[in-house]
Amino acid sequence: MFNPTRDQVRAFFRGTLEKYRQKAPLEGLEQVAAALLIDHPEYHPLMQSSDAPIAPSEANPFLHLSMHLALEEQYAIDQPPGVRAALDQLSHRHGQHEGRHEAMECLGEMLWRSQRDNAPPDAGAYLESLLTRASKD
Repeated sequence: MFNPTRDQVRAFFRGTLEKYRQKAPLEGLEQVAAALLIDHPEYHPLMQSSDAPIAPSEANPFLHLSMHLALEEQYAIDQPPGVRAALDQLSHRHGQHEGRHEAMECLGEMLWRSQRDNAPPDAGAYLESLLTRASKD
């Protein structure tokens, strides 16, 4: 399992944005990450400085982008099985980008519970949460 450090994650997103701006070829996950960065121009100033602090009152843009990336990977391989259909339902209901933000709530809760309980992530509960969120009015 790939387990990058905080600095590696930040360098990946910063490097991807720089390559995109220079019109350099993007490879693999860089292509997905560049599309996410385009959707989040509010993060670009932070991406330009390796020592720019993240204010405690702000959402962590690197975590936010990493969760987007995780959701896109889950979607691409339909892992856990059924996640693609659930994400499609959320996208149909809220639009793709906002649908992913809705899904992040479920992903974040699953990860929090896993850490809190010192247990593996519960894919079943995660899918149930996604489907419940997709069916809300």
